[in-house]
Amino acid sequence: MISEKVTKVLQLLDEHYPQDVCFLNYEKPYELLLATILSAQCTDAQVNRVTEKLFVKYKTLKDFAEADVAEMEQDVRTTGFFRNKAKNIILTARALLERHGGELPSDIKSLTKLYGVGRKTANLVRGHIFHIPSIVVDTHVGRVSRRLGFTEHTSPERVEYDLMEILPETHWIRYNTQVIALGREICRARGPSCESCFLNEVCAMRH
Repeated sequence: MISEKVTKVLQLLDEHYPQDVCFLNYEKPYELLLATILSAQCTDAQVNRVTEKLFVKYKTLKDFAEADVAEMEQDVRTTGFFRNKAKNIILTARALLERHGGELPSDIKSLTKLYGVGRKTANLVRGHIFHIPSIVVDTHVGRVSRRLGFTEHTSPERVEYDLMEILPETHWIRYNTQVIALGREICRARGPSCESCFLNEVCAMRH
C-alpha cells in the first residue's frame, strides 16, 4: 500500500520533472557503463566533457580493452581518481569481451562482478539500458530521501531497500533522475532552498 505522502511526493516530482532523462551522454550500452564508472566523485557535466573525446578516440570495446593504461590515465585524468578509473575501464572492457561476448549482462550479480561497478552503477545500467525497475542511490538520492523522511539510513544499499519498500516499481527509475535534479537545483547539501521548494509541505525536514 503506497502512503498518501509518497503518492503526493511522486505526483509533485512528476509535475516538475516530467521527463525521464539520463544525465550521462552515451550512444552504445557499454558507454553508459564506462561513463558511470568515471562518474564516481565527479560531476556528470565533467564526465560528459571527457567522454565526448574518449568515445571518439576509443571507438569499440576492443579499443578500450587494448588501451595503454598510462595513456588512459591521461585521457580520464580530470574526472579524479584517474589511476583506478583507467584500470577499471580497461579491465571491465576485457571482462565484457571475455565473459559476456562483448555484451552487457542485465543481472546485478554479473554487473557487480565487473571492475569498478557497484550497485549504483549496476542499477543505473539496468534501468536505462534494460528498463528493469531499479533504484539508483547516489548522494542526492540519499540526502533528499532522508530529508523527506523516506529513510533514516546513510548506507546507499540500505536506502535502496527502504525506497524499494515504499515506492511503486513504476517510479523507481524516474525517482532517481527527478531527485538528482531536485538535489542539484533546490535541495542542495548546503543551503537548501526550502522556502521555494515545491515539496515544502510534505518534507519531514520542515515539520
